[in-house]
Amino acid sequence: MTRIAFIGLGVMGAPTAGHLASAGHDVTVYNRTRAKAEAWVEKHGGSLAETPAEAARGAEVVVTCVGNDDDLRAVTLGPDGAFGAMDDDALFIDHTTVSAAIARELAAARPGSVDAPVSGGQAGAENGRLSAMCGGSAEAFARAEPILAAYCAKVVHIGEAGAGQTAKMVNQICIAGVLQGVSEGLRFAQASGLDLDQVLEAISGGAAQSWQMVNRWPTMARDEFDFGFAVDWMRKDLGLALDEAKRNGAVLPMTAQVDQFYAEVQKMGGGRQDTSALVRRLPR
Repeated sequence: MTRIAFIGLGVMGAPTAGHLASAGHDVTVYNRTRAKAEAWVEKHGGSLAETPAEAARGAEVVVTCVGNDDDLRAVTLGPDGAFGAMDDDALFIDHTTVSAAIARELAAARPGSVDAPVSGGQAGAENGRLSAMCGGSAEAFARAEPILAAYCAKVVHIGEAGAGQTAKMVNQICIAGVLQGVSEGLRFAQASGLDLDQVLEAISGGAAQSWQMVNRWPTMARDEFDFGFAVDWMRKDLGLALDEAKRNGAVLPMTAQVDQFYAEVQKMGGGRQDTSALVRRLPR
């Protein structure tokens, strides 16, 4: 049993923290909206803290899963932030998808840190089948790995601080391109009068197969988008990738274009819809 502070109980954080409790760890939670923390404690047990600092005090491991750079900085370095209350030998793991810059900033402030953004979405979090890409020292990663095993099917140490966040940008860049291709393919099949189920059966077993195709083609065909990873979040993530590309010199023309396509979906009222709503901007 490890004493763990878990900060951030959104659609990803709440089930992730739940797996830690189910694994027998002593979990104290904090969430900006107190009602979510209360509901989590009622369901999973553990304790509720009033501030990130209170949650972190005495914890062996502090895990965060919040919204963006500003949120992460507030819960770690802010007046009631976790870093000021953590024991010197406590481990810090962050699952927020943020900039590589803040990952490096937090690692400089606290060397025992692992930036560990995850992929797999809400379903992956609920089923304990996430994939974590990790940045930080080898020592910190070795300490984090047994904790991550409670809810991750795959855990990979990418490199030093910030490398996990940069790898997550690669993940989102690839998803953006795949979803644009699936969207265009679906609309092309519809325009051709093909049976969409038969097309999926035919092409999902070959070189065109992808997670997005298998899991999103059927719902896209039915115009169902009120679930999953929101367009608003995807635009935040693509913005991080585009900003990092300015720093490292990478050229991302497709990513920039799909980011603007998502801006169109937002204007259509699809900001909280799944990323597969990208198809909405293409006429039938």
